[in-house]
Amino acid sequence: MKKRSEAGTEAVALAAVAAAGADARPAADVVPAATRPSEAEAPRQPRHLGLSGKLLAFTLAFVLLAEVLILVPAVAAFRLNWLSDRLAGARTAALVLDAAPDGMISPQLTQELLRSVGAITVALKRDDTRRLLASTDMPPEVDHHADVRDVGPWQAVSEAFETLLARDGRVIRAVGTPPRGDGFVEIVIDETPLRKAMLRFTGNLLLVSLVIAALTGALVYLGLAWMFVQPMRQLTQRMIAFRANPSLPVPEYDATARLDEIGQAQRELTAMQRQIAETLQQKNRLAALGLAVSKINHDLRNLLASVQLISDRLAAIRDPAVQRFTPKLEAALDRAIAYCEHTLAYGRAQEPAPERRMVALAPMVAEVRDTLGLGAVTEEGPGIGFVESVDRDLKVDADPDQLFRVLLNLCRNAMEALSARTPNDPARDQIRVTGRREGAIVFIEVADTGPGVPERARAHLFEAFQGSARRGGTGLGLAIAAELMQAHGGDIQLVPGTIGATFQLRVPDRPVDLDAHRALRSHG
Repeated sequence: MKKRSEAGTEAVALAAVAAAGADARPAADVVPAATRPSEAEAPRQPRHLGLSGKLLAFTLAFVLLAEVLILVPAVAAFRLNWLSDRLAGARTAALVLDAAPDGMISPQLTQELLRSVGAITVALKRDDTRRLLASTDMPPEVDHHADVRDVGPWQAVSEAFETLLARDGRVIRAVGTPPRGDGFVEIVIDETPLRKAMLRFTGNLLLVSLVIAALTGALVYLGLAWMFVQPMRQLTQRMIAFRANPSLPVPEYDATARLDEIGQAQRELTAMQRQIAETLQQKNRLAALGLAVSKINHDLRNLLASVQLISDRLAAIRDPAVQRFTPKLEAALDRAIAYCEHTLAYGRAQEPAPERRMVALAPMVAEVRDTLGLGAVTEEGPGIGFVESVDRDLKVDADPDQLFRVLLNLCRNAMEALSARTPNDPARDQIRVTGRREGAIVFIEVADTGPGVPERARAHLFEAFQGSARRGGTGLGLAIAAELMQAHGGDIQLVPGTIGATFQLRVPDRPVDLDAHRALRSHG
């Protein structure tokens, strides 16, 4: 007995030292990286064109492109209209010249008609005969031919560019419809006045287009900046502020403020920031809990050592009652020592692997009842009733210590829920533990007749610090129970539609290795 006491005390001391060293790490790990002094300042980003600058550049580029697409056809149309006006004047002159008797027109009148038309020569073709109506003394050589009767869009644009890029003094021959009948009317003109008129028209239209492009681009830019750039800038600032200090309060956004993608991004960012803030808060609480437990372990070491010495003295007393309770006291002390060794296992998310073996369930349930003092009559009167419905021959393939912890947590939660009804009535306030085997799975149910689990706690029932159903609870008991059951390959769930709260445990047997089983039998 003394050796066991010394070994237990040494184990508790080692656990306390390990707790002090292990708990210092989570507290540092949960500090956000952005709040550390060495990383508080964001690295300087190279200067570049921001989203607003890119938006302005794209807006101006697209508006100017649209103006160019309008300008080019307008210049081509101006050229065709200018030539059509000259041909219309030539048709009028042709009527005058054709109406003169025997073509007798004075040279002065001919030159006046040519100047009014702006042509060098005017000719008319009708019925396979071509007639020169008016001409200067020596017509120049024609450099280019232009037929305005049937001109396609691409031809009109290309000829307009040819005119703009042509040299001064180029002579062109323009052909149009005659005044009446079949044939055509043609004029030979100097292209220089047309080119100058086109340049003036292009300059004026370009100036107007630039003004329209600037106004349109500014309006489009302001509208897009108000609708997209400003909200994106606000989202970016929120991300930067949250990265620098995640503990800042998260702003509230109206769900109906914006129903487009920007509004959805704002709402999703708000939800994500709240989740991260809650996670960091839970990490900080776990770190603080680990630090507090390490301090408690330091003082608990001496207390357990003193209790073990007392248990050693009690074991030497020959009283039957003392001999009956001493093994239970020793078992409780052994579990307390083991708990001290693994106190920080949950905080490190490293629960030890279960050491499974076939263990009888009924004695374990009875030990849970005796540990919590259920079903006994106290000085205040009858307490909480305890009903066991477990077959004496039922065995479960599990780690006895871990399964005991699960049952103890569930029964303690049920006892705390029923203790709110004071005074208790064993006929009304009961905890029922049942067990049965179905094939290779053992089903264990822990039920109570209390108020049940509230709706607000059911969504996060098996999550640490969120699944507590009572004020001041941490919710660690159910979280630890769920983790231990998962380590056994089973699960724990809340059974709906029952009076009070009913938790069902499912513990499957380990699969049998046939080769190992045959080798064991042959060795035996």
